[in-house]
Amino acid sequence: MTVVTPERAHVEAQRDHQPIARFQAETEHSVWSGIFKVGGAAALIAGLVFRRNLGAEFMLLRSVGIINVGPTTPPDSVLDWFGLLQNNRLVGLTLLGLFDMVNYALVGLMFLALFAALRRAGRSSITIAGALSFVGLAVYLASNQALTMLSLSDRYAAATTEAQRSLLLAAGQATLAIHQNAGYEGTGLYLSFFLVTVAGLLISAVMLRSDAFGKVTAYMGILANGFGLGYYLALAFAPALVAVPLSVSALFLLAWYVLIGRQLWTGHLSQPG
Repeated sequence: MTVVTPERAHVEAQRDHQPIARFQAETEHSVWSGIFKVGGAAALIAGLVFRRNLGAEFMLLRSVGIINVGPTTPPDSVLDWFGLLQNNRLVGLTLLGLFDMVNYALVGLMFLALFAALRRAGRSSITIAGALSFVGLAVYLASNQALTMLSLSDRYAAATTEAQRSLLLAAGQATLAIHQNAGYEGTGLYLSFFLVTVAGLLISAVMLRSDAFGKVTAYMGILANGFGLGYYLALAFAPALVAVPLSVSALFLLAWYVLIGRQLWTGHLSQPG
């Protein structure tokens, strides 16, 4: 009869547990790797294709003559918006922020991967950033009226009576009041941009402390989101220059997204979560 001592039982229990622990570690690694891949791809697409504030970039390039199509200033009436959407849908939808909706969704996926990678480096800051970013995303998606304006524009072009046109113009005015305010973006879009930008600044600060992404990536994020917040200063004190901080921020955002996307996609994190 073999006597099993407590020490031997403990060793056997540890040996039996090793395959389970290894399986759990491999499963967890696979899950995080998948999240990092999705977040990395989203960051690269957000930086290279669907950048935020494409409307501001377009107006800046249009004002200096690099782009020679489209209006030199955003439309200031419902009828002008309808005309632009009929004559040049791409420009009209860009100025109405349709592609910013795509950017916000991609940035949401990128932030999700960053939360996973940085969750141990600054749990409180990352939690606050997560709440701010996803509230901002929800507010933006609810506030953007680009597709509604496009639908009203098409219906206005197809209207056959003055009564129909008057109703559609009134509906367009009501829609524009949500999206625009005195020629600028409406309250919901201001709020969403502010929340997402503050979230980006918090994430960049955590990056600076964690070394997971490197100092260069952290400083790029601080500059990108810092200039983004400068938009509100320009809006308050120099409205004619609001495109400048957004355009400068866009350059740093491009670098930030590309650096984050490359590191998340390849898994080259100094201290992954």
